[in-house]
Amino acid sequence: MQNVFIINFISLYEILDELKENLSFKIIKIENEKDFEKKLDLDRLDHLVISKTDHKLLLNNNITDNNFLDFNDLPLSFKKLLELINIKLIKLKFNQQSKITIKGYGLNLNSKILCKGSLELKLTEKEIEIILYLNDKKIKHNVADLQKNIWDYSTDMETHTVETHIYRLRKKISDLFKDEKFILSHKNGYFIG
Repeated sequence: MQNVFIINFISLYEILDELKENLSFKIIKIENEKDFEKKLDLDRLDHLVISKTDHKLLLNNNITDNNFLDFNDLPLSFKKLLELINIKLIKLKFNQQSKITIKGYGLNLNSKILCKGSLELKLTEKEIEIILYLNDKKIKHNVADLQKNIWDYSTDMETHTVETHIYRLRKKISDLFKDEKFILSHKNGYFIG
């Protein structure tokens, strides 16, 4: 369940607390910014903060516009408020679920970007499929297996599609990240080690 931190906004907390059984998120009342720093789980990126305080004063590197709703000068109906909270939470969850880590690299499934540090590599849909398939099962995948499960080709079909795609993907990764060992090959097939 996602957390919604309500900072210095007691009336809003009390209203939401009355309805907490019907909410799709957990509300956490924070009386001051110092308490917020103690209660925030820095490993989670799907929390939402509602405050009358400028979010730039709250842990600059952890609270972004995506994680923040500011209600200083916005008269809203309660229904509209709940809508905004739920929309923000859905977006945060979607973005969090689209990011996975493979061998120290970040793979964003939405933007199709493989990154490490400040380096970013744009991938094709097929390259993402290859990486996810090789990473999903920690076994070596031969050409016939990849033909069948990635390209839906017959295993007896003569083609070099798999080898060509793997070669190009390995080259792209090697050229940018200087990593020759992201996708490894063995006599039994390809794998991510």
